[in-house]
Amino acid sequence: MWYTSTRGMAPRVNFEGALFSGYAPDGGLYVPEELPQLDRETLRRWSTLSYRSLVKELCALFIGLELIPRDDLNGTSGDTGSASIESVQGCKNMDIIVLLPKGLCTKIQELQMTTVLTENVHVFGVEGNSDELDEPIKAVFADVPFVQRHNLMSLNSINWSRVLVQMAHHFFAYFQCAPSLDTHPLPPVEVVVPTGAGGNLAAGCVAQKMGLPIRLVVAVNSNDIIHRTVQKGDFSLGEVVKPTLASAMDIQVPYNMERIFWLLSGFDSQATRALMEQFERTQSVHLPKELHSKLSQAVTSGSVSDEAITQTMGRCWEENQYLLCPHSATAVNYHYQQTNNRQSSTISRCCLASASAAKFPEAVKAAGLTPQTPAEILALEHKETRCIPMRRGDDWMQMLRNTIEGLSQRWEGYAVNPSQ
Repeated sequence: MWYTSTRGMAPRVNFEGALFSGYAPDGGLYVPEELPQLDRETLRRWSTLSYRSLVKELCALFIGLELIPRDDLNGTSGDTGSASIESVQGCKNMDIIVLLPKGLCTKIQELQMTTVLTENVHVFGVEGNSDELDEPIKAVFADVPFVQRHNLMSLNSINWSRVLVQMAHHFFAYFQCAPSLDTHPLPPVEVVVPTGAGGNLAAGCVAQKMGLPIRLVVAVNSNDIIHRTVQKGDFSLGEVVKPTLASAMDIQVPYNMERIFWLLSGFDSQATRALMEQFERTQSVHLPKELHSKLSQAVTSGSVSDEAITQTMGRCWEENQYLLCPHSATAVNYHYQQTNNRQSSTISRCCLASASAAKFPEAVKAAGLTPQTPAEILALEHKETRCIPMRRGDDWMQMLRNTIEGLSQRWEGYAVNPSQ
């Protein structure tokens, strides 16, 4: 399996090249050169698998087994910052740098990252939103010799591997919700996807293209660029990023839409490059009619206010005693709208849940509910924290470069004097 850039101007790479990367050298995102097509019998066989086994089968299609043997493919995905830290803290040959938007995620989310004092974990608190902190990351990855010299990779959904593992959510949801796999054609299932940067939506679009009969609905908060793109073909920035209860979705530049445009344009790198370069210049693009038509056929969308989020959290608790996180509530809100509509389809539906409500006590309280915070989460408040400030006016890209170069020099010192 080979990977190419959505913009078509970078050399193709194998999975290892796509994994140990961020943006492609031409500013695009890595995507598979071709998508495996799954027949009915493969889907029937996969339908009996555990989640872990399903991830393994899916990953095996996209990763050369000479790179990662099949038995080593047991992994999953989680909350990007804290999950990434957990996966590598204490490793002898790897450092991790995390940028968090200071004050724009919950206190618990911050503490999960800033209380890890392991030597190889470096957390920056950025005085900016998620879109703004992506800019220095993209600038660093645009320097290909620098990336190669320091062996850099990105662990959010810029990285294809994150999207790959998220594809398993769609397959697993389908197999849980499909009424039967004995009918012809296979029955559709509607999957409602809460999203910010669009990684889990891109994963669903790839799964569709591979033959999984899902209908996708994307749910966003008041930062509604994806909703406007689906509804009107209006891929343009709003005036400001609006802080909401669903803070991880407070994004105006959903970079994975580039992968979706590439998919729906028939893998047309030239058209995708032109579209994205125009967006980067003007921050506003109106999709070509044919591309918008394909997008609106593949995806339905909705935008959810904070008030609707808290109402949904309250209703779900009242009816099911299930405490939704505010992000998951954007998806469940769509479900409630459909169940209130007597003329709505009877199609099976699954809402993807993004996180535990334990991380969002402020939103739980806003919904008039009582947070259920595990003891290990409460204990974070009493731990020492470490966080390097990135203030407005600082050169964030240079701070990143200096940090990376400093870490590399430290490793070079270890190589020269292993006793250190």
